[in-house]
Order: sequence, then structure tokens, then C-alpha cells
Amino acid sequence: MSDISGTDGADFAREGPPGGEPQAARHNLNLFRSLRNHRNYRLLMTGQSISGIGGWMQVTAQDWLVLDLTDGSGTAVGITLGLQLLPVALFSLYGSVLADRYRKRRVLLISQAVLGTLALVLGLLTVTGSIRVWNVYALAFGLGVVMALNRPAWMAFTFEVVGPDDVSNAIGLNSATFNTTKILGPAVAGVLIAAVGTGPVFLINAATFGVMELGLYLMREDELYVKDPVPRAKGQLREGLRYVREHEDLVMLMTIMLLVSAFGMNFAVTDALMSREVFHTGASSFGVVTAMMAVGGLAGALLSARRRQPSIRGMLAAAAAFSVLVTATGLMPNYWSFAATQLLTGLAMTAFTTTAYSITQLSAPEEMRGRVMGLYVLVVTGSAPIGYPLIGWLAETFGPRSTLIVGGFASLVSIVGTVAFMAPVATGLLARKTSARP
Repeated sequence: MSDISGTDGADFAREGPPGGEPQAARHNLNLFRSLRNHRNYRLLMTGQSISGIGGWMQVTAQDWLVLDLTDGSGTAVGITLGLQLLPVALFSLYGSVLADRYRKRRVLLISQAVLGTLALVLGLLTVTGSIRVWNVYALAFGLGVVMALNRPAWMAFTFEVVGPDDVSNAIGLNSATFNTTKILGPAVAGVLIAAVGTGPVFLINAATFGVMELGLYLMREDELYVKDPVPRAKGQLREGLRYVREHEDLVMLMTIMLLVSAFGMNFAVTDALMSREVFHTGASSFGVVTAMMAVGGLAGALLSARRRQPSIRGMLAAAAAFSVLVTATGLMPNYWSFAATQLLTGLAMTAFTTTAYSITQLSAPEEMRGRVMGLYVLVVTGSAPIGYPLIGWLAETFGPRSTLIVGGFASLVSIVGTVAFMAPVATGLLARKTSARP
């Protein structure tokens, strides 16, 4: 069993980075302690906020562009999304090897430049009237490839920026930023698309990557909690998979994450079906539902950020609450009760995912963190091909409400079943007060 108490982080905690601030300054429980204690994190958060808004602007504009190019084909939009997700399943494990083999900051500098270039090409093709739907497909696939190679390094980099004491807080703030930009980005994109079209939106997004690049460039290397990268060697990917397989606590965590994601986190399908087919509302009402979940997610992220350390007990409680709330949303009698329940569902979902993410970060030794986080990325995003077809079949056969009722119930059963099947592991973990450093 891996040392989920985080002993590999203890050395960092005692010594700190060479140019870092005193350890005592990081022991406070202030909601924004990562921002206060770490200059590098302030730079990272600034870049994340601006680039995140630009990213959601592009997602919205890209969907709108595809609809324009295909006379409103929902299938074409689905193909575009699928082409962005497919590389995650294909290449994220290889990206995890890169995250351990090279300096994560360098990987991010290169990948952010490539992502900005892809957005620039899409913008130039659009504003010049040269864009074709196959261009969008190709660029969407390219974006997915870069994200698959980039994401494990990105997720593991948070630990290097703030260290073990503040990583849970930083992950909560990252999630809060994600949910805030998810609200602001589409709203700004809608205004800009109506005023100037989709092309300028892509160009603006390309410029936001420059802000992220600048933030990464200005970071102080001597204030990062970083060790030397792992030397290149054969079998490093197998080594990472073997490490997770041999540590049953990580197996349990990732199994629960996979099953809950597959059965319960299908809102891209269920929210649209419920809004349109059950409550017979329009696009604006569907947008309200999406925003309610994002607001709940923001609240859940901020609550998570206040914790000193994440716990397995808290993760399981949040996962169970999320599953029950998913089922409850399927039973709501009218649109407004459905939307209100989405607020609570978003809160529970974010509390669950941020806790699982924090525990995974703290459970992995430094030399293996990129590969462990790569498998985590695959588990979370790779569940979509499992869940989406099943949810679509349920909706078509038994009605949209069944997708939520059955999905939430299956999610809850999977949690209970996994804990029962791995009872000795679960009992040992639940006996601990926290999942991180004692």
C-alpha cells in the first residue's frame, strides 16, 4: 500500500524551496493562502484566469462556427468534441512519461505556445473566410493531442508551485477559477460573436496564451518544489502503471473516480435532454441550468480550498452526496426545482473531484507524480466513451429522467461496491484522520 500519509512530501515540508518563504507562514488556513504565500502561484493563477476565459470563449465560438459551416448539424458538433477527447485516451499516458522525464515548467511553456498557435491558425482561417469544417476537425484533434501531452504535467505542476502544505488549497482555488471562467467565458463569447463574429474570438484566445506564457516565464525557479527529472529509460510507462497497481489505495480511489464519472457525470447529455425534452424550455433556460451547476461548483471549490488536508472520508462522503443528488435531479417536478438541485449537485461534484485530485497528488512520490496524474487524467476523461453511449441509450429507451435516476443510483452502488470489495483497504484509510501528512 502506498504511503497516502504523504511522507514523500515531508522532506519538502521541512526544507522548503531554496528561495521560498518560511514554513510557518504557510500553516495558516486562510482561503487564499496559496496566493498569499507563493509568488509563483500568483503568476500561475493570473495566467490560468485569463487563459481560462479565452479557452471557454473558444469552446463556445467553435461550436457556433461548426453549426454555421454545417447548416446546424449537431452530429458535426459531436464529431468535433470527440476529436478533441480521443487523443486523451490515446496519448495521455505518454504525456505522463514526459511530465516525469522533463521539467514540467518547460513542457508547459512549449505546449502553451503550440496551443496558442492552433488558436491563431483557426482565427486567421475564419476571419479570412477560408475556414472549412475539415479544418476545424483537424485543429480540434491537434488541440486534443497537445492537451493530452500537456495535462499530466499541468496537474503535477501545481505541487511544484506550492508544495505539500498548500497543494489542497491550490487545487481548490484552481477549481474555483475553472468554474468562474466557465461562467464568464461563454457569456463574453456570446457578446463578441454577436458583435464581430467567431474569428476574432479565436484570435483573442490565442493572445491569452501569451499571458500564460509570460507568467510561466517570470516564475522563480529557486522557489519551485522540484527535484531532478527522471532520466530517460525503457519501461517507464509500465513502471507507472505497476506503481498504481501495487498500491491498493490508489486503485480504490481511481476505480471510484472512473465509475462515478462514467455513471454520474454525463451532464453534457442529461442537462440538454431534461431542459428540452422534459421541461420544454429553450436555449436560454438550458444556459441557466449550466450556470447553476458552475456556481455550485465554484462554491464547492472554495469550500475545498479552506481545508488543510484532504481525507478519504471526505471524498467518499462527497461522492455519495453527489450520487444521491444526481438521482434527485431526475425526480424534480419542474424546471426551477431541477435548476436549483443542479446548484447542490455542482457543489458536491466539485468537492468530490478536488478531494480525489488532492489525494492523488499527495499519494504519488515526486519521481512518479507525472505518470500517476496521467493515469488519473485517463480515468476521468476516458470514462466519457463508457458513459455517454449508455446514457444516450437509456434516454432513448426509457426517457431522459431515467438517465439521471439510473445514473445516480449506479454511481452510488459503484461506490458502496468498491468500498465493500476492497474492505481492508477502505477500513485502513478511513481510520486515518487525514489522507495527507499527519
